[in-house]
Amino acid sequence: MGILQSLSSELSGLVARASPAVVGVERRRGQGSGVVLAQDGYVLTNAHVAGRGGPMRVRVSGSTVVKGELVGADDRTDLAVVRAEAGGLATLGLAEGRRLLVGEIVVAIGNPLGFERSVTVGVVSALHRSLPTPRGGLLDGLVQTDAAVNPGNSGGPLLDAGGEVVGITTAMIPYASGIGFAVPARTASWVAAVLIQHGEVRRPFLGIAVRGEELEPALAAEAGHPRGVRVLKVEPGTPAERAALAEGDLLVAANGSPVDALDDLQRVLVLSAPPEVELEVLRGRARTRLAIRPRPAVAAAA
Repeated sequence: MGILQSLSSELSGLVARASPAVVGVERRRGQGSGVVLAQDGYVLTNAHVAGRGGPMRVRVSGSTVVKGELVGADDRTDLAVVRAEAGGLATLGLAEGRRLLVGEIVVAIGNPLGFERSVTVGVVSALHRSLPTPRGGLLDGLVQTDAAVNPGNSGGPLLDAGGEVVGITTAMIPYASGIGFAVPARTASWVAAVLIQHGEVRRPFLGIAVRGEELEPALAAEAGHPRGVRVLKVEPGTPAERAALAEGDLLVAANGSPVDALDDLQRVLVLSAPPEVELEVLRGRARTRLAIRPRPAVAAAA
């Protein structure tokens, strides 16, 4: 069997295994896609697909449509969990520990323009992209792909060549060709878990403006990884100021976990929720540890 025949066979097998866990999510006149996380009906989709609640339908297959109910949504990541009134569903897991590489082959499955379980193939074009939202927010840390994404793909899975869910399709640029975006599975995994448990993601408040950035080789060696989170501004009278964080500091770890992007910091803040968080900071070439006591349960702060 030739290389192309082998690749074609593997891709068709991947799609056959994954497609049953991809559903349609319909609300009023809008529709999108979703990934079934649990056999008892928990479906991960986009917040902009699920909306603020109200009547929803989940199209399990072309002939099977069931009621859906919003469990929770997080506008900051454009993720939502919907509970479908169905059982025994096929599922897909999220590859939260998977680190993508630019150039990898990826497969998008969804319901673009209402065409159920359409499949497109492309590559990872870039990582750690940021995209403004219509409501004035910013989606951070996105995977960029050239796998064709159209209205209705939103909420569907982005799969790697092994069939693992490495992202949840979130957006496309209408006037561009071959530019789509997905929330990485690492983010989707912890956000989905929090939404299922609490119905919302409440982020402790630090009082800083930050930006994830690639590090020059010497700084990457100091940090121990190729990316970090740069402090752009510290608000007066905030936990960050009291902890002596300063503009220009580079955050490289939180409670011992590496901080490559803003999501890594938020993950620690939300999931650990301790009275204090230990931050490892590079200030110039000097590495220091700072204890910060976040202000709890503020929903929309960095």
